[in-house]
Amino acid sequence: MEICVCVKRVPMVGGAIMVTPDGLEVDTAMSGFTVSPHEECAIEEAVQITGRLGGSVTVLTLGPPEAAGQLRDMLALGASRGILLQTDETEWGPIATAAAIAGAVRDGGYDLLLFGNEAADTGGYQVPVRVAHFLGLPCVTGIKGLEVVADGDRPSRVVAGREYRGTEETFDLPLPAVVSVKEGINLPRYPSLPGRLRAKRATIETIEPSWEPDGLRKERLRVPEGAGKKAQVLGTGTGAVPALVSLLDELGVLS
Repeated sequence: MEICVCVKRVPMVGGAIMVTPDGLEVDTAMSGFTVSPHEECAIEEAVQITGRLGGSVTVLTLGPPEAAGQLRDMLALGASRGILLQTDETEWGPIATAAAIAGAVRDGGYDLLLFGNEAADTGGYQVPVRVAHFLGLPCVTGIKGLEVVADGDRPSRVVAGREYRGTEETFDLPLPAVVSVKEGINLPRYPSLPGRLRAKRATIETIEPSWEPDGLRKERLRVPEGAGKKAQVLGTGTGAVPALVSLLDELGVLS
């Protein structure tokens, strides 16, 4: 079974999020890069499926030359082939991104296209659905359970499950299909030392897709104001007791 997993290079932000002075990008000067947690689960799911049924896993990303590092991280987890759709500084929106991915995988002979449910930086939820539309394939999103069903020696369909507002939903899709998975569908493995060494030596295939304007334009990014934290000194010694009792009463602790 041939599976292609699409991932995205996103900032590894552990503290306060800052934007660049022009207000158009997240400031990554002090951060590294990774892939979204949902996509790590997609890689793990693909490796598990091919481990049971045979086949191979291709990992694909669209981004700058540095995104090859994220492809190697995924190769270390068990993917066997890496493809970089290399871009310049042009802003690629969801429509252009989906068109480039669809063009790259259209003749790849893939039985299953796996995505993370949404990217960790934009949270757009758009690319998997748009890729399926471009390719004319069935698509289901938000999946936390996946089973590939074979007809003889050939996988023929996939049964996908998700929970929506407390209700379990199950979808039966013919292959090939597009599926986006959510974190929690599995527990991604840690890369092994042999996996890291193999990924370091692997050749990354590079394709330069042509960018087509899609009518979308980013105006600016804004970091929402937090609730903020403050401390109040009620007093010292026994003189603070009335104020403390009043505060506890306001919080409903004494009622």
